[in-house]
Amino acid sequence: MTDIVRFSNAPIVFTKAESLFTAIVDKLRRILPYAEFQHIGSTAIPGTLTKGDLDIMVRVSQEKFCEADLQLAELFDRNTSSFQSNEFSAFQDVTSDPELGVQLVAIGSEADHFHLWRQLLESNAELRCKYDELKRSFEGQSMESYREAKAQFITDSLRG
Repeated sequence: MTDIVRFSNAPIVFTKAESLFTAIVDKLRRILPYAEFQHIGSTAIPGTLTKGDLDIMVRVSQEKFCEADLQLAELFDRNTSSFQSNEFSAFQDVTSDPELGVQLVAIGSEADHFHLWRQLLESNAELRCKYDELKRSFEGQSMESYREAKAQFITDSLRG
């Protein structure tokens, strides 16, 4: 069965995401004291359209990447549908509320751009509107198609 994408901008979605972010980061700081944690994705920007999931980026030095990867793998399921490398790993918890995605990235690597995307959206209202328009055009459509279009939009915006 194909996953269908649905969006919301209800305030409760952002409140729940922020509460879970705080709880998860408090836990992660104890086991990864050398890491930087950032709330990324649309729930990091209240009022935007979001699927309602929480994405946390964990940034570490290349030297600490393998150690952090092993620590996160003890806490979360690997997101096997996501790209994995020696500079990027994705984890998930589909049982949390909201669903949780954790992206581990090596600082300075090619994958170290999630925070730049969030900063760009925060600072550019016109871009946020265009991004929300893209999302609206995929409401009720295939998640796979949405993710492809979203990836292209983000790549083009970061280059532009």
